[in-house]
Amino acid sequence: MSTPTDRDRADLPISFAPLRDQLLAAAGAFAADAKALGHILGGLVDDVERAFREPMEIFPVCHHSPSSALHMARRLAARPPRAIFMECCEDMRPVVEGLRDCRAPVALQAFASTSEHFPAAWSPLSLVCPLTEFSAEYQAIAYAMETSGVELHFVDRSADHVFQWMPQEPGALEDAVPDDPDAEDQDAGMHGSAVGVEMGSLVPTFGLFRDVLLKNARVQHFSEWWDQYVEEAVIDGDYPAYRQVMFLIGSLFRRLGTAEPDRREDELRERHMWTRIKQGLRATGVDPKDALYICGAAHVASRVAEFGLENDALWDVPPRTPTTWLYGILPSSYSAISHQFGHPRGAVTLAETRWRKGIARNGLKPFAIQPRMKGRKGEEEGAAPAKATKPKKAPKAVPPPPPIEVAPAPDRLLGYLQGPPPPVESDEEELLKNCVKIVELARNNGYLASTADGIATYQTAILLANLRNRRHPTPYDFRDAAITCIEKESVPGRRDVARLCDVLLGGDRVGRIGFESLPPLARDVYARLAPLPITLESRTIQRALLDFRKSPELLPCSDLLWKLRYLLPQNVVRPIMGRRELGHVPQQESWDVAIGQNQGAVIQLGYEGMTVEHVLERRLKKAAFDPDARAADALRAAEDGLLFLGSERLVEELGERAVDLLTREPDARQAREIHTRVTRLVHYYRTTEAGLPAWLKRFVTAGYSHYATMLPNGFADRGVAPGDLAAMLQFIFTLESLALSLGCERSQLVIAVRQAGPVAVDPPKLSILWAAECVLRLRDVAGLRARFDALAENELTLPALPEYLEGLLLALAFTPLVGGLTVELLSKAFERLPDRLLMPWMPKLLRMLRPHADAALPVLVKEAAAVFPRGLDALEGWTAPWDRTKAGPSVATVEAPRAAKGPTEREASRLLAAFPATTDALATALGLPAVWSADGPSPSPSDAPRDSEHEAARALLRDHPATSIAAASALG
Repeated sequence: MSTPTDRDRADLPISFAPLRDQLLAAAGAFAADAKALGHILGGLVDDVERAFREPMEIFPVCHHSPSSALHMARRLAARPPRAIFMECCEDMRPVVEGLRDCRAPVALQAFASTSEHFPAAWSPLSLVCPLTEFSAEYQAIAYAMETSGVELHFVDRSADHVFQWMPQEPGALEDAVPDDPDAEDQDAGMHGSAVGVEMGSLVPTFGLFRDVLLKNARVQHFSEWWDQYVEEAVIDGDYPAYRQVMFLIGSLFRRLGTAEPDRREDELRERHMWTRIKQGLRATGVDPKDALYICGAAHVASRVAEFGLENDALWDVPPRTPTTWLYGILPSSYSAISHQFGHPRGAVTLAETRWRKGIARNGLKPFAIQPRMKGRKGEEEGAAPAKATKPKKAPKAVPPPPPIEVAPAPDRLLGYLQGPPPPVESDEEELLKNCVKIVELARNNGYLASTADGIATYQTAILLANLRNRRHPTPYDFRDAAITCIEKESVPGRRDVARLCDVLLGGDRVGRIGFESLPPLARDVYARLAPLPITLESRTIQRALLDFRKSPELLPCSDLLWKLRYLLPQNVVRPIMGRRELGHVPQQESWDVAIGQNQGAVIQLGYEGMTVEHVLERRLKKAAFDPDARAADALRAAEDGLLFLGSERLVEELGERAVDLLTREPDARQAREIHTRVTRLVHYYRTTEAGLPAWLKRFVTAGYSHYATMLPNGFADRGVAPGDLAAMLQFIFTLESLALSLGCERSQLVIAVRQAGPVAVDPPKLSILWAAECVLRLRDVAGLRARFDALAENELTLPALPEYLEGLLLALAFTPLVGGLTVELLSKAFERLPDRLLMPWMPKLLRMLRPHADAALPVLVKEAAAVFPRGLDALEGWTAPWDRTKAGPSVATVEAPRAAKGPTEREASRLLAAFPATTDALATALGLPAVWSADGPSPSPSDAPRDSEHEAARALLRDHPATSIAAASALG
């Protein structure tokens, strides 16, 4: 861009020559190199002159600045434009109409669930543009929507270009997204992991410049500097002075406070915006004098060739990627806006307070977007015509704004730099009230605050204001003073003093999206949950009590709540009472529903589909057909599809995928989860009329063959955990009867176990192998007992005994036969080992037993109850069963006592006793006497039957061996 000539300056209605002369004189007086500094300071004035020379009026703004909003409302009311060009993503313009049903603050959002044209780590892509009532952009939008004949254009780059112009690296997005907020401040995270765009961002990105600025002003944050040096100076000034000051500050920050990467991106944006402005003016035929360009103050210092309407330069806008973008409106909050853009907590709340005071002092009525629901509701209910047309009369109630000077005095900007802002009356009464209320709030939240703390806060606020060259304390001074005087070493409650100050000075405000502006899925959720006896729009957690026996019509609501529980974060809907399981029929449920607090999560769910069921089906398929999916993932998706959707078509598709993945499983790390889920599915389908589906039968047979094939390598490979081996054998043995009935061969398992014998060397795996051989009758328990006795008697092999015991505990998952042997081994160890061996061995044993406490302990306790005496009176003369082999031949033939009966076994005994006909017939068929014993405690070992009592049965079986042979063949 060329430097303005003297003739160009002569055409300006404002003369900036005195300002230029003073700046150059200051450069010569204070700088060693007056030429360089003079060039910088003169460039600031050149930027201001060029902005005023544009035929189309440029309105400079700062993001969420109350002075920008006040002057915007005054300007629009005094000289209404025909076209408004605004710095905002151009593809978000259609979403603006939905603001009629919303309560600010809200955020315009662009969302893409996935894209092949950006790094995969970025997905999903989300972009938000927050709006508040006291922002200049909201005032302009409200004016354009409520005034006929006014065209509103968004001219900034699209959401797709925002991500295009980022460095295409996986970690680049993390730099543009703020860190997660504190867990206590949930509203600060309402935007999620979205990239934020703001109109009129003026925070310096050059760190050294920003640090010098804050240090010399003795403030902590840029928001505080802006409030002191800009807001106070221009909020009550006239419109021309506001423009001059904003142009100058924008030029200063653009030239000295912007980092080079941000400068390059700003130039791309300015090329885009001026190109769209020129195209828009040509398309609409609006005179540039009747148009208004609203942009950040820093953009007036642009040096791009497309700047201004005096040239016809256009930029070839790069095309967007084929990414599918969805658009909507999210609820926002003041804390979310502050967190998104790195402002100190409470900055947006303080800006709203200044806005309210400003409109009250100036007698202005800001523009507001009238809700469309009022007129529609009035027409439907037959409201009076005057009431229905009341929103249309609202703009007439705006008082006439102060006149805007067309030819301001040339010393407005010079006066701003030379002198302090006009004095504002100190609201001493408000400061006193705040000091009293903060003490009250602190006491209510556990602080030991007193009147003395309130007085100290008052005096400290005045002291801080004096140190910071302020005439009177600001809310920032009051906040710092309260923290200094009241805050303790530890916070006694949930809120610290800083948070209490935010609540006192205005608190947080959360926006809400109206029903008509919600996506179809969210509207469907609200409609389907309407029968619940709660208020879904409430910002508090609602407790819903559902009694389906009295209100069966609430069952569909329960189904939807469980689906939302599956899809949404855990704090949106939370079950307090009730469960969702296959085959379970609910009677009562209790839910904590916080949809009003988490409306944004429901809205973003609507970007994934039209209904909750559609989104759920897509997610299940995505989980099952992911390239990295395992068989357990697909099986989990199939079970969830059956549980939440009940679609046999979907379950069959996911089940076939699970079968395919199971045959390609490289290891057995998920064998336990697979066994748990497939067992649950088998038990459920056995209760249905149709029985097991074809895919589930194939899954059982495929799993039986696949895991049997993997056994030899699993026993030999030390990378395979013993728990995974036990899980494979658990799948094989617990589902063996079903697998054999579907055509599997047990010989495959026998061959695999025999092949594993020579290669198994690890103690836990050896124990698991021996337990499997006992189940297959390839090894007897007596030989296994002798092997463990030899290990316990040898001091060299004794340290490995806990590892062998661990294998036995893992084997309990697929056979209870080793339970008694495990109790026997532990009992022998504690009885026979000397302390010098037992004490060093104990820590390792305890560490080994702890992980198996939940699964193995109940079985071991049950086995121990069958072995040890039940009372102290039976302890005298008691002999352990494994020691009776040394007492004599008569004791050697004693059979092992039967295990103590559990609750299920006792119920089974009562059932058989109540209906004895079947049992009597079976005993008669086997040639046994139909003698019933009383159902009572398990007999003691001394009451165990002797071998002589069964001699008749043995003789019968020897004389007629055909029956025994046939039974053995049938049992395998």
